[in-house]
Amino acid sequence: MSNLPAGYAPLTVETLGARLGGLKDVASRIGGDPGTWDVREVGDGNLNLVFIVSGPTGSVVVKQALPYVRLVGDSWPLPLKRAFFEYHALTRQAARDPGVVPGVYHFDEAQALIVMEFLTPHTILRGRLIAGQKTGGLADTLGRFAARTAFRGSDLSLPTAERKADAALFLANVELCDITEGLVFTDPYFDAERNHHTAGLNPVVAMLRSDVAMKTQVQHMLTRFASNGETMLHGDLHTGSVMCTGDDVKVIDPEFACYGPMGFDLGMMLANFLMAYFSQPAHRSASDLKDFQDWILLVTQDICAAYTDEFTRLWHDERTGILYPRSLFEDQGHSSEAALTQKLAAIWQDAMGFCGIEMHRRVLSLAHNAEFETIEDETLRAGLEARNLMMGRDLILNRADTADAGALIALAQSYNERDFT
Repeated sequence: MSNLPAGYAPLTVETLGARLGGLKDVASRIGGDPGTWDVREVGDGNLNLVFIVSGPTGSVVVKQALPYVRLVGDSWPLPLKRAFFEYHALTRQAARDPGVVPGVYHFDEAQALIVMEFLTPHTILRGRLIAGQKTGGLADTLGRFAARTAFRGSDLSLPTAERKADAALFLANVELCDITEGLVFTDPYFDAERNHHTAGLNPVVAMLRSDVAMKTQVQHMLTRFASNGETMLHGDLHTGSVMCTGDDVKVIDPEFACYGPMGFDLGMMLANFLMAYFSQPAHRSASDLKDFQDWILLVTQDICAAYTDEFTRLWHDERTGILYPRSLFEDQGHSSEAALTQKLAAIWQDAMGFCGIEMHRRVLSLAHNAEFETIEDETLRAGLEARNLMMGRDLILNRADTADAGALIALAQSYNERDFT
């Protein structure tokens, strides 16, 4: 790792205070003597170091990239520049949907270091769903965020020179795109080295990996992801990238940001709600299972409605880019509603394909999700994961037939009643 920037060193609880103490704006937010600050390492993700630094007047979060994948170790090197892409993604998301992402106080490219707002008393949404905690406003915030970032980062809205410059900038996020292209779209469908899955799933996994028609459609979706740079994506929008209280929602961790198809973020997010839904029999008592599963499906459906409503509003109010210009439609007294309907349908069909693939990779590839992974009873876990895998296959193969959110919910309910192990 001799190509690291001069002076780069991973921070520790012991060294972080001195590092931040020299940053006037950051130090004033924390207050007091840096030597007395409370510094805690709290990172539980796959890639980075994360600290909370607290003092008399406030707290900040410090995130530093490591030169390797933390989940695996230094046998899987990864460039520090991912912090650069996360910083630029956060600034763009903050402009496109103000108040939904944490504020950034300082960025040090050489140290791959971002100092940002400490979200409190927020906790990770994935954990809240496992614990059976509901969040008010969840669907509206997430649906609008996905729609606003998709629309406002695209040629529907941005000046074309700005969008092209942004696309060129994020095109250099090669290594993290490579992770997505491998771990999400490829590894689940063969016996890749870093794969693992619940033993009881072997027959289902063998069936999926022998399904040539499905694998062909997965590669079609990979082609969409790799070649259709419609807008800046969060790139890893799931329930582990959302922090909540009972009534406030924030989106974090956009280091996988890239330009890609509008349906990607929406599909990935919906998949993670569906996986939370399928996992609930392992986390809820019989008396509250139906209520919480119904709530998850309601949130899923309402995310889709909020996305459609907000995208439609933006279409009418902010369509100032080179695509579908008003000069061809409204200025000539022509309606653009048919074009809007077609665009939303294309986004939805892509989202269904990406949704099915995400439901597969979270069970079969390297980075699993806690909803399933924390189920100690392997027989129970395998049965719930199998429902999820089989619905994912259905979405991949029949995404054109899943016409709307109501159809998606009905499909989930039908698979929740079936046994595949």
